[in-house]
Amino acid sequence: MKLLVTGGAGFIGSNFVRRALNDQLPGIEGAEIIVLDALTYSGVRENLDPIADSPRYEFVHGDICDAELLDKLMPRVDGVVHFAAESHVDRSVRDSSIFFETNVIGTQRLLDAALKHGIDRFVHVSTDEVYGSIEEGEWTEEWPLEPNSPYAASKAGSDLVARSYHRTHGMNISITRCSNNYGPYHFPEKLIPLFVTNLLDDKHVPLYGTGENVRDWLHVDDHCRGIALVYTKGRAGEVYNIGGGTQLTNVEITKKILELMGKDWSYVDHVEDRKGHDLRYCVDITKIQNELGYEPQVPFEQGLANVVQWYRDRRDWWEPLKERAALEG
Repeated sequence: MKLLVTGGAGFIGSNFVRRALNDQLPGIEGAEIIVLDALTYSGVRENLDPIADSPRYEFVHGDICDAELLDKLMPRVDGVVHFAAESHVDRSVRDSSIFFETNVIGTQRLLDAALKHGIDRFVHVSTDEVYGSIEEGEWTEEWPLEPNSPYAASKAGSDLVARSYHRTHGMNISITRCSNNYGPYHFPEKLIPLFVTNLLDDKHVPLYGTGENVRDWLHVDDHCRGIALVYTKGRAGEVYNIGGGTQLTNVEITKKILELMGKDWSYVDHVEDRKGHDLRYCVDITKIQNELGYEPQVPFEQGLANVVQWYRDRRDWWEPLKERAALEG
């Protein structure tokens, strides 16, 4: 088995690649992997250093919008796991153009190349944000798509493009929609790594609005295991929600981080809420549980403590990224 993993230098994609090449993902043990990544600001080549010497690994620096490059890569692989995306909501609010170019047009070009070369299997990795916001209950996979940010709208568009290639061309495509991921190698603009790294430098943390927004937290190891299950056993044309089962308000998770860091609430600055900020996300994972045997395995308290320790130990990884982000404004 040989896979093309797009966005494989990003947070979730690199976790998938590292675990796959260490034979820690069910059903894809022994797979060879070609990583395709444009190395934009959140694509970090060093994320792949732990497996850089593997004879089953190859890195290609390139863009999923580059049809000529895709035409060269697709004949070499059996399947695609598509992570590549622009994914930060705040950046999409400031300028959404690159989000639609990468997430929608890039996905369409990737699917065109996969169709042309008869790729056997394609998993499109998406997000629960395409559903919008839910005050109570849980989203099933049949829930209408009602995205509220430009980022979420671009991902919803890419989901629909992927679905259309299954319906029109009969391609063996499945879509996954995950809840909020956390784990090591998480780019330090996201909530958990931003708060942890700020506190490590004895700086304050910015909490949007009242902090009552609710998210379901999913360890990246569990997410990648779920993706592997979908790749190997998921049905063509189907959507699978992947969640972690830990719902917390932003106030609650902030308190947990402060406790682990030995800080108090005086380090929290309430800032103006994000435009179009969704109040609550919650996915129903019954389908992937019943069909594929998925269950989240990393207890949140343990996973969060391990992540905090990872950032304590890896200043060499995150300090240059924060410095670069500050220079770029």
